[in-house]
Amino acid sequence: MENVSVLGAAGKMGSGILVLLSFEMAKLKLGKKEDKEFVLNAIDVSPTALVNLLGYVKSQLVKHAEKNIVELRDWYKEDEKLISNEDVINQFVDDVMAMIQTSTRIETAYNSQLIFEAIKEDKDLKVKLFSQIKQNNPDAWFLTNTSSIPIGGIEKDANLTGDIIGYHFYNPPVIQKLLEIIKTENTKPELAEFSVALAKSMRKIVVQSRDVAGFIGNGHFMRDALYALKQAEELAKTEGWAKAFFLIDTISRDLLVRPMGIFQLLDYVGVDVTRFILDSMQPSFPNETLSHEALNQMLDNEVKGGQYANGTQKDGIFKYEKGRIKEVYDLGSQKYIATESIEMECAAILGELPTLKIYWKSVVRDKNKAEILQKFFEELHQIDSVGANIAVAYGKNSKAIGQMLADTNVAESTSDVNTVMETGFFHAYGPVNDFF
Repeated sequence: MENVSVLGAAGKMGSGILVLLSFEMAKLKLGKKEDKEFVLNAIDVSPTALVNLLGYVKSQLVKHAEKNIVELRDWYKEDEKLISNEDVINQFVDDVMAMIQTSTRIETAYNSQLIFEAIKEDKDLKVKLFSQIKQNNPDAWFLTNTSSIPIGGIEKDANLTGDIIGYHFYNPPVIQKLLEIIKTENTKPELAEFSVALAKSMRKIVVQSRDVAGFIGNGHFMRDALYALKQAEELAKTEGWAKAFFLIDTISRDLLVRPMGIFQLLDYVGVDVTRFILDSMQPSFPNETLSHEALNQMLDNEVKGGQYANGTQKDGIFKYEKGRIKEVYDLGSQKYIATESIEMECAAILGELPTLKIYWKSVVRDKNKAEILQKFFEELHQIDSVGANIAVAYGKNSKAIGQMLADTNVAESTSDVNTVMETGFFHAYGPVNDFF
């Protein structure tokens, strides 16, 4: 941890990883008083983005210091100049920021023991950068945040031979508790041990995934999204795409009790990113069709989703106003339609719904959650309506995906699948359950 580099440090994932690493360095340098020089290199292609990054890191350090002021006062108890909490917080921020150096040059990483990578999902680019660093820094360890690309392929093409491990944070890394760790067949035991120890120090919930494209999280989410697109395609034959998108999103949110509908989640990830992940997974699953024409058509029409730098949502399958869905894209007319103009018709199409009204936000932390969900889904199974039938079929398909990930040893158990979906995707319950 004396000299660490983060590639893609100014991006959404990279910036969060950099903040977490700065906390870890602070524990060593300031907490344990280790008499060493600690350097945290923030490497990115954009000088402007790196300047903005420093502002973000500073704000996160302030928040961290405020929450941990008792511990920090103990760290600085020998400094008589620091009297108030504000004095301690300011000194902590200054000390940690002094360890961070920004750079647009990949050569900066040549002196690092650890290379954390959070660049875009582009295997060729990752291999190019890793190979260059490895040639000039033979002893470096590489921890890649890739969410879908098999680690073994990167290892082989970059000639890393055991010096790489998948270290998949969930967005945003500073808040999300889940961390998927993916070893290759060659990953050195000491790198694997270090990775778990670091994750625990960061207070992450660790789930080990086999090195299969998509791993556990995207292995489930991507197939779940494809199923939703197929259901929407079927509905669109009679109702049109706008209503189909709206209906499936509503069903996956309200009747499956999830924090957001499947298409809102797809918007959050990005339509373009979703297709890229599916494309990267496809070679590993030649017997599956990991694509859908609707994604291609939306991208052809510049419907991409994703977020702006300030975190607000870009237009995707839906248009948003202050975080709320206001319009839905109609693939047929290639226009957005106000949701309020179709809500009544969609409600009629859904038909009868459970009399027990529950919402993710209220049920997810309820101590009687299992009992409430059991009662809700029992009633759902007894209803014969379009909405209820689609929801039950959707739940069964989600369960089948989760079971498949365990049966094919991508996950060590169905419990791990459930942990990923509950922790990484904030689902109120895991896909492998007794409800469906």
